[in-house]
Amino acid sequence: MSESPFVPATRPLVLGSSSRYRRELLSRLRLPFEIAVPDVDETPGLRELPPDLALRLALAKARAVAARFPRAVVIGSDQVADLDGEPMGKPGTHENAVAQLRRMRGRSVVFQTAVAVVCAASGFEQLELAPVHVRFRQLSDEEIQAYLDAEQPYDCAGSARSEGLGIALLDAIESDDPTALVGLPLIRTCRMLRAAGLKVL
Repeated sequence: MSESPFVPATRPLVLGSSSRYRRELLSRLRLPFEIAVPDVDETPGLRELPPDLALRLALAKARAVAARFPRAVVIGSDQVADLDGEPMGKPGTHENAVAQLRRMRGRSVVFQTAVAVVCAASGFEQLELAPVHVRFRQLSDEEIQAYLDAEQPYDCAGSARSEGLGIALLDAIESDDPTALVGLPLIRTCRMLRAAGLKVL
C-alpha cells in the first residue's frame, strides 16, 4: 500500500534541474529546496511532437531525481520551442541562435513548458503542460545581432530570454501561467505541490 502524500506534511522539496532560471523562479515561493541535476537523455524521439517531448522530459527528470531522493517531493520541468510542430531547443552557439531567430521572426511560436511533481515514497505523480503563445516581431539581422551580443541567450529554448532584453523581440505573449515562458509555470507548480501535500502559503 502506498504511503499517503499528506504524511509527513513537511517532505523535503527538490528541484530536478540545472537551470538558473528555474531556481530563481522556485525561490519566489520562499520554500526551502535542494537542487539535483537529473541525468536524462534529451534527444527528441523520431517524429516526436514538441508538447509530447516537453511532457516526457519533465516527467523523466522528476522520476530520475525522485529515485535518488525517494522521500522528497521532486519538481521536473522542460521547455521546447514549437515552430509549426518542429521542436527547437537551446541553441548552444551564436550561429544556432541567429538561425533560430531568423526562422522565428514575424511568426508565432508556442513555447511548450511542462512540469512534473513526483514523490516516490507516496506514489504521487502529476504532470501538466503550460503552452505559451508568442508572436515575434519582423526582426532585422541587425536587431538579431544586437540582441544576441547583449544577452547571449544560448541556454534558452528558442534563443529568446523574455525576462530580459528579449522582450523587445516580441509583439505579443498569450499565457494563463506567465512564468511558464521563463521556464517553470508557477501557478501549476503551486497547485501540484499542494496536491502533493506541501504547504505553499
